[in-house]
Amino acid sequence: MSKTVFVTGATGLLGRQVVQAFDRAGWTAVGSGFSRAKPPSILKVDLENQGAIEGALDETEPQVIVHCAANRFPDKCDADPDGTRALNIAAARRVAQAARSRSILIIYISTDYVFSGALGEAPYEADATPKPPNLYGQTKLAGEKAVFEECGDSGLGIVLRVPVLYGHTETNAESAVNVLVDAVWKAQEKDVQVSMDDWSLRYPTNTEDVARVLVDIATKYLVADEARVAMPKILQFSSEQSFTKFQMCRIFSEILGLPLTGMMGQSSGPSSAAAARPYDTHLSTKVLRGLGIDIRTMKFEDWWYVLWV
Repeated sequence: MSKTVFVTGATGLLGRQVVQAFDRAGWTAVGSGFSRAKPPSILKVDLENQGAIEGALDETEPQVIVHCAANRFPDKCDADPDGTRALNIAAARRVAQAARSRSILIIYISTDYVFSGALGEAPYEADATPKPPNLYGQTKLAGEKAVFEECGDSGLGIVLRVPVLYGHTETNAESAVNVLVDAVWKAQEKDVQVSMDDWSLRYPTNTEDVARVLVDIATKYLVADEARVAMPKILQFSSEQSFTKFQMCRIFSEILGLPLTGMMGQSSGPSSAAAARPYDTHLSTKVLRGLGIDIRTMKFEDWWYVLWV
């Protein structure tokens, strides 16, 4: 039996890899986007339009939806709270509503920022009490709740929380990790001193690993059929390697053979002018392990070495 997956946000950092991973696994992978959509390879679907969502699903007839579309940059969320709520909450509800009425499994991509990240709390289990530190985390948590509300007890709504992501990009600015490479190059300029966070712990996870895990989750839950009602609804995936942004920059400088004298690590928390950032939101992968999902991740340094050397 042929299988079809519908990927929202397929023009984005994670969405592109998700489409490729399902395609390699033998699925028919249909991607959707909006501002960067390039029909017919990527369908243009307005997630603010319920009819457009339903029309796309009726046309493609997927068994699974992977909902990647989101505003995922905390500072941009603060700058446009209404637009962020429209995409991270209202659009998620529309997609989930359309999925439930068609008996389609939906996997909603969420974030480690649903947790406070307070000192001493991590690692967070999937059933830990959320306490988002900023608007981004608040809207993603609300998106989780919207999916569960729409899917009810059908077993069709699944959440996968992931940390900060890196990987192949169209521009470095697509990733909060990749963009640090630009900061390393900026630090090479004469009389420039770049300040970089050396306080908050991050667990950079490669988009290819996340995409692989999504294929495994979709396959397992689809095969389970009605039995998935009793399966876990909140899943978490993360690399186990932790770095501050400054430590990541140091790795980049070493691989590139560049000095880092033009960059200074800041060991205090973020300034009040920026969206609040947690200290440590390490996600436990215990639930995925219990399902028999392969949670191995590529080594951070190795991926960049292969990319550049």
